[in-house]
Amino acid sequence: MEKLTHQASKVAVGTAVSRVLGYARDMLVAHAFGAGFAADAFYAAFRIPNLLRRVLGEGSFSASFIPVFSEYYHTKSKEETQEFLNATFTVLTFVLTVLTLLGMLFSPEIVKLIAWGFKSDPAKLDLTIQLTRIMFPYLLFVCLAALALGILNTLESFFLPAVAPAMLSIAEIAFIIGIAPLLSPDDKIIGLSYSVTVAGLMHFLVQWPRIKTLGWKIRFKLDFNHPGLKKVSALMLPAMIGISVDQINTFVNTICASFLVQGSITALYYSNRLVQMPLAIFGLALASVSLPAMAKSIATNDLESMKNALNYSLKFILFILIPSAVGLMVIGLPITRVLFERGNFNLEGSMLTYSGLFYYSLGLPAYAGSKVLANGFYSFQNTKTPVKIAAVAMVINIILSVWLMHPMGVGGLALAASISSWFNVIILAYYLQKKIKVIDISQLFLTSVKAGIAGLIMAVVCYYLAFVAFMNHMYIGMFVSLLSGIAAYFILAWILGIEESKHFYKLLRKIIKI
Repeated sequence: MEKLTHQASKVAVGTAVSRVLGYARDMLVAHAFGAGFAADAFYAAFRIPNLLRRVLGEGSFSASFIPVFSEYYHTKSKEETQEFLNATFTVLTFVLTVLTLLGMLFSPEIVKLIAWGFKSDPAKLDLTIQLTRIMFPYLLFVCLAALALGILNTLESFFLPAVAPAMLSIAEIAFIIGIAPLLSPDDKIIGLSYSVTVAGLMHFLVQWPRIKTLGWKIRFKLDFNHPGLKKVSALMLPAMIGISVDQINTFVNTICASFLVQGSITALYYSNRLVQMPLAIFGLALASVSLPAMAKSIATNDLESMKNALNYSLKFILFILIPSAVGLMVIGLPITRVLFERGNFNLEGSMLTYSGLFYYSLGLPAYAGSKVLANGFYSFQNTKTPVKIAAVAMVINIILSVWLMHPMGVGGLALAASISSWFNVIILAYYLQKKIKVIDISQLFLTSVKAGIAGLIMAVVCYYLAFVAFMNHMYIGMFVSLLSGIAAYFILAWILGIEESKHFYKLLRKIIKI
């Protein structure tokens, strides 16, 4: 597992850089636009190509492409593998171009479906449609970036694909600081949308030279009949349905939030962004490296290595994300206020965001765990089972969202997402265990109990420092509480003998060396 730790450290560093820049971007956007009319329109519009990107890019495409590319790379000649890459790149570019043009053409219909509640506000609806058209080409570029990510991860190059999403933050920050002050108030949100499309192109281009340095020169060659491409397509259809189910959940939340008080869509976005920080840096870092590792193990008939990679990833996720969830629930409000409460973003916006953050945090370990468990199925080139499970989870999320949105507002939508995610991860684990007896249940339980005990004691420390000792000094209290809570957790983890703490220290040392 030493190699997996090293690879995860690279992803963690790259993701951390990207996320830190992302929060700087979000703070600037919050300062400039608050949680009102323009911000709601922008985030509703951005969510459309961004969610399609997750369905077609890092989602279904990566899950289908990486196992097949790994099979070609480890069992076939370089010439055959090169032909496969050429065919995949060309057909993907063609399909994405068509989808992008159709998306721009039918933006009014798409927006009316996604932001249903905006129909009562024609001005907001018209602005959202305009911004959607501007940002739809982002889909083309960022999905090609997902192809580059799949190639590089399979070739065991992890840092660049992990840091490349920072291009979105760099482009938006550059616009807000350098260009926005020169524009009229109405043109600023339009300019911000153009920066998103530019960011998608940058995200793709920054990875391409690395592929060439690793010895692969991808060219346009249209071949719809390539056997490898057919295999990816066959795997991608059920995977796309499965990832679509996940994104439909987000669409449902957006639709429901559009009926709530103004600022709810923006609050839902910011609360999700906050919970994504530990999820992306550690949870999805393990998910990113586990798929190529497990796919390689299956391609080379090494089932034991596949089991070790999966269990290591799950235990590490529990060790990191259980205390992360507890911490966000306890000091999520001061974190939200420190990060976003300035300019047009006020205390009301912070409270609205925290209500979503609290309930999203309940599902934090499940979000990451479901990715790793689904990767277990994908490594066997089985994309159908996760789809069926995700479909049932989607129905649960929709029912709970509609039921909870009025009594709980944004918090109800987040709680629905968390409950459905726990259902998803439990059923995935059940069927994967039934298939190959891969999960070490006793070890996972032991890690969960120890992490839970350490996390609860950490919560007391965080609460006392943030709301008692430094209650009149929000900024100092938040930072002291956060740092002390982290220190307390890892000291307790060492005292309790949590095995994953040793792996974390190794990962931390590798991060420092990068």
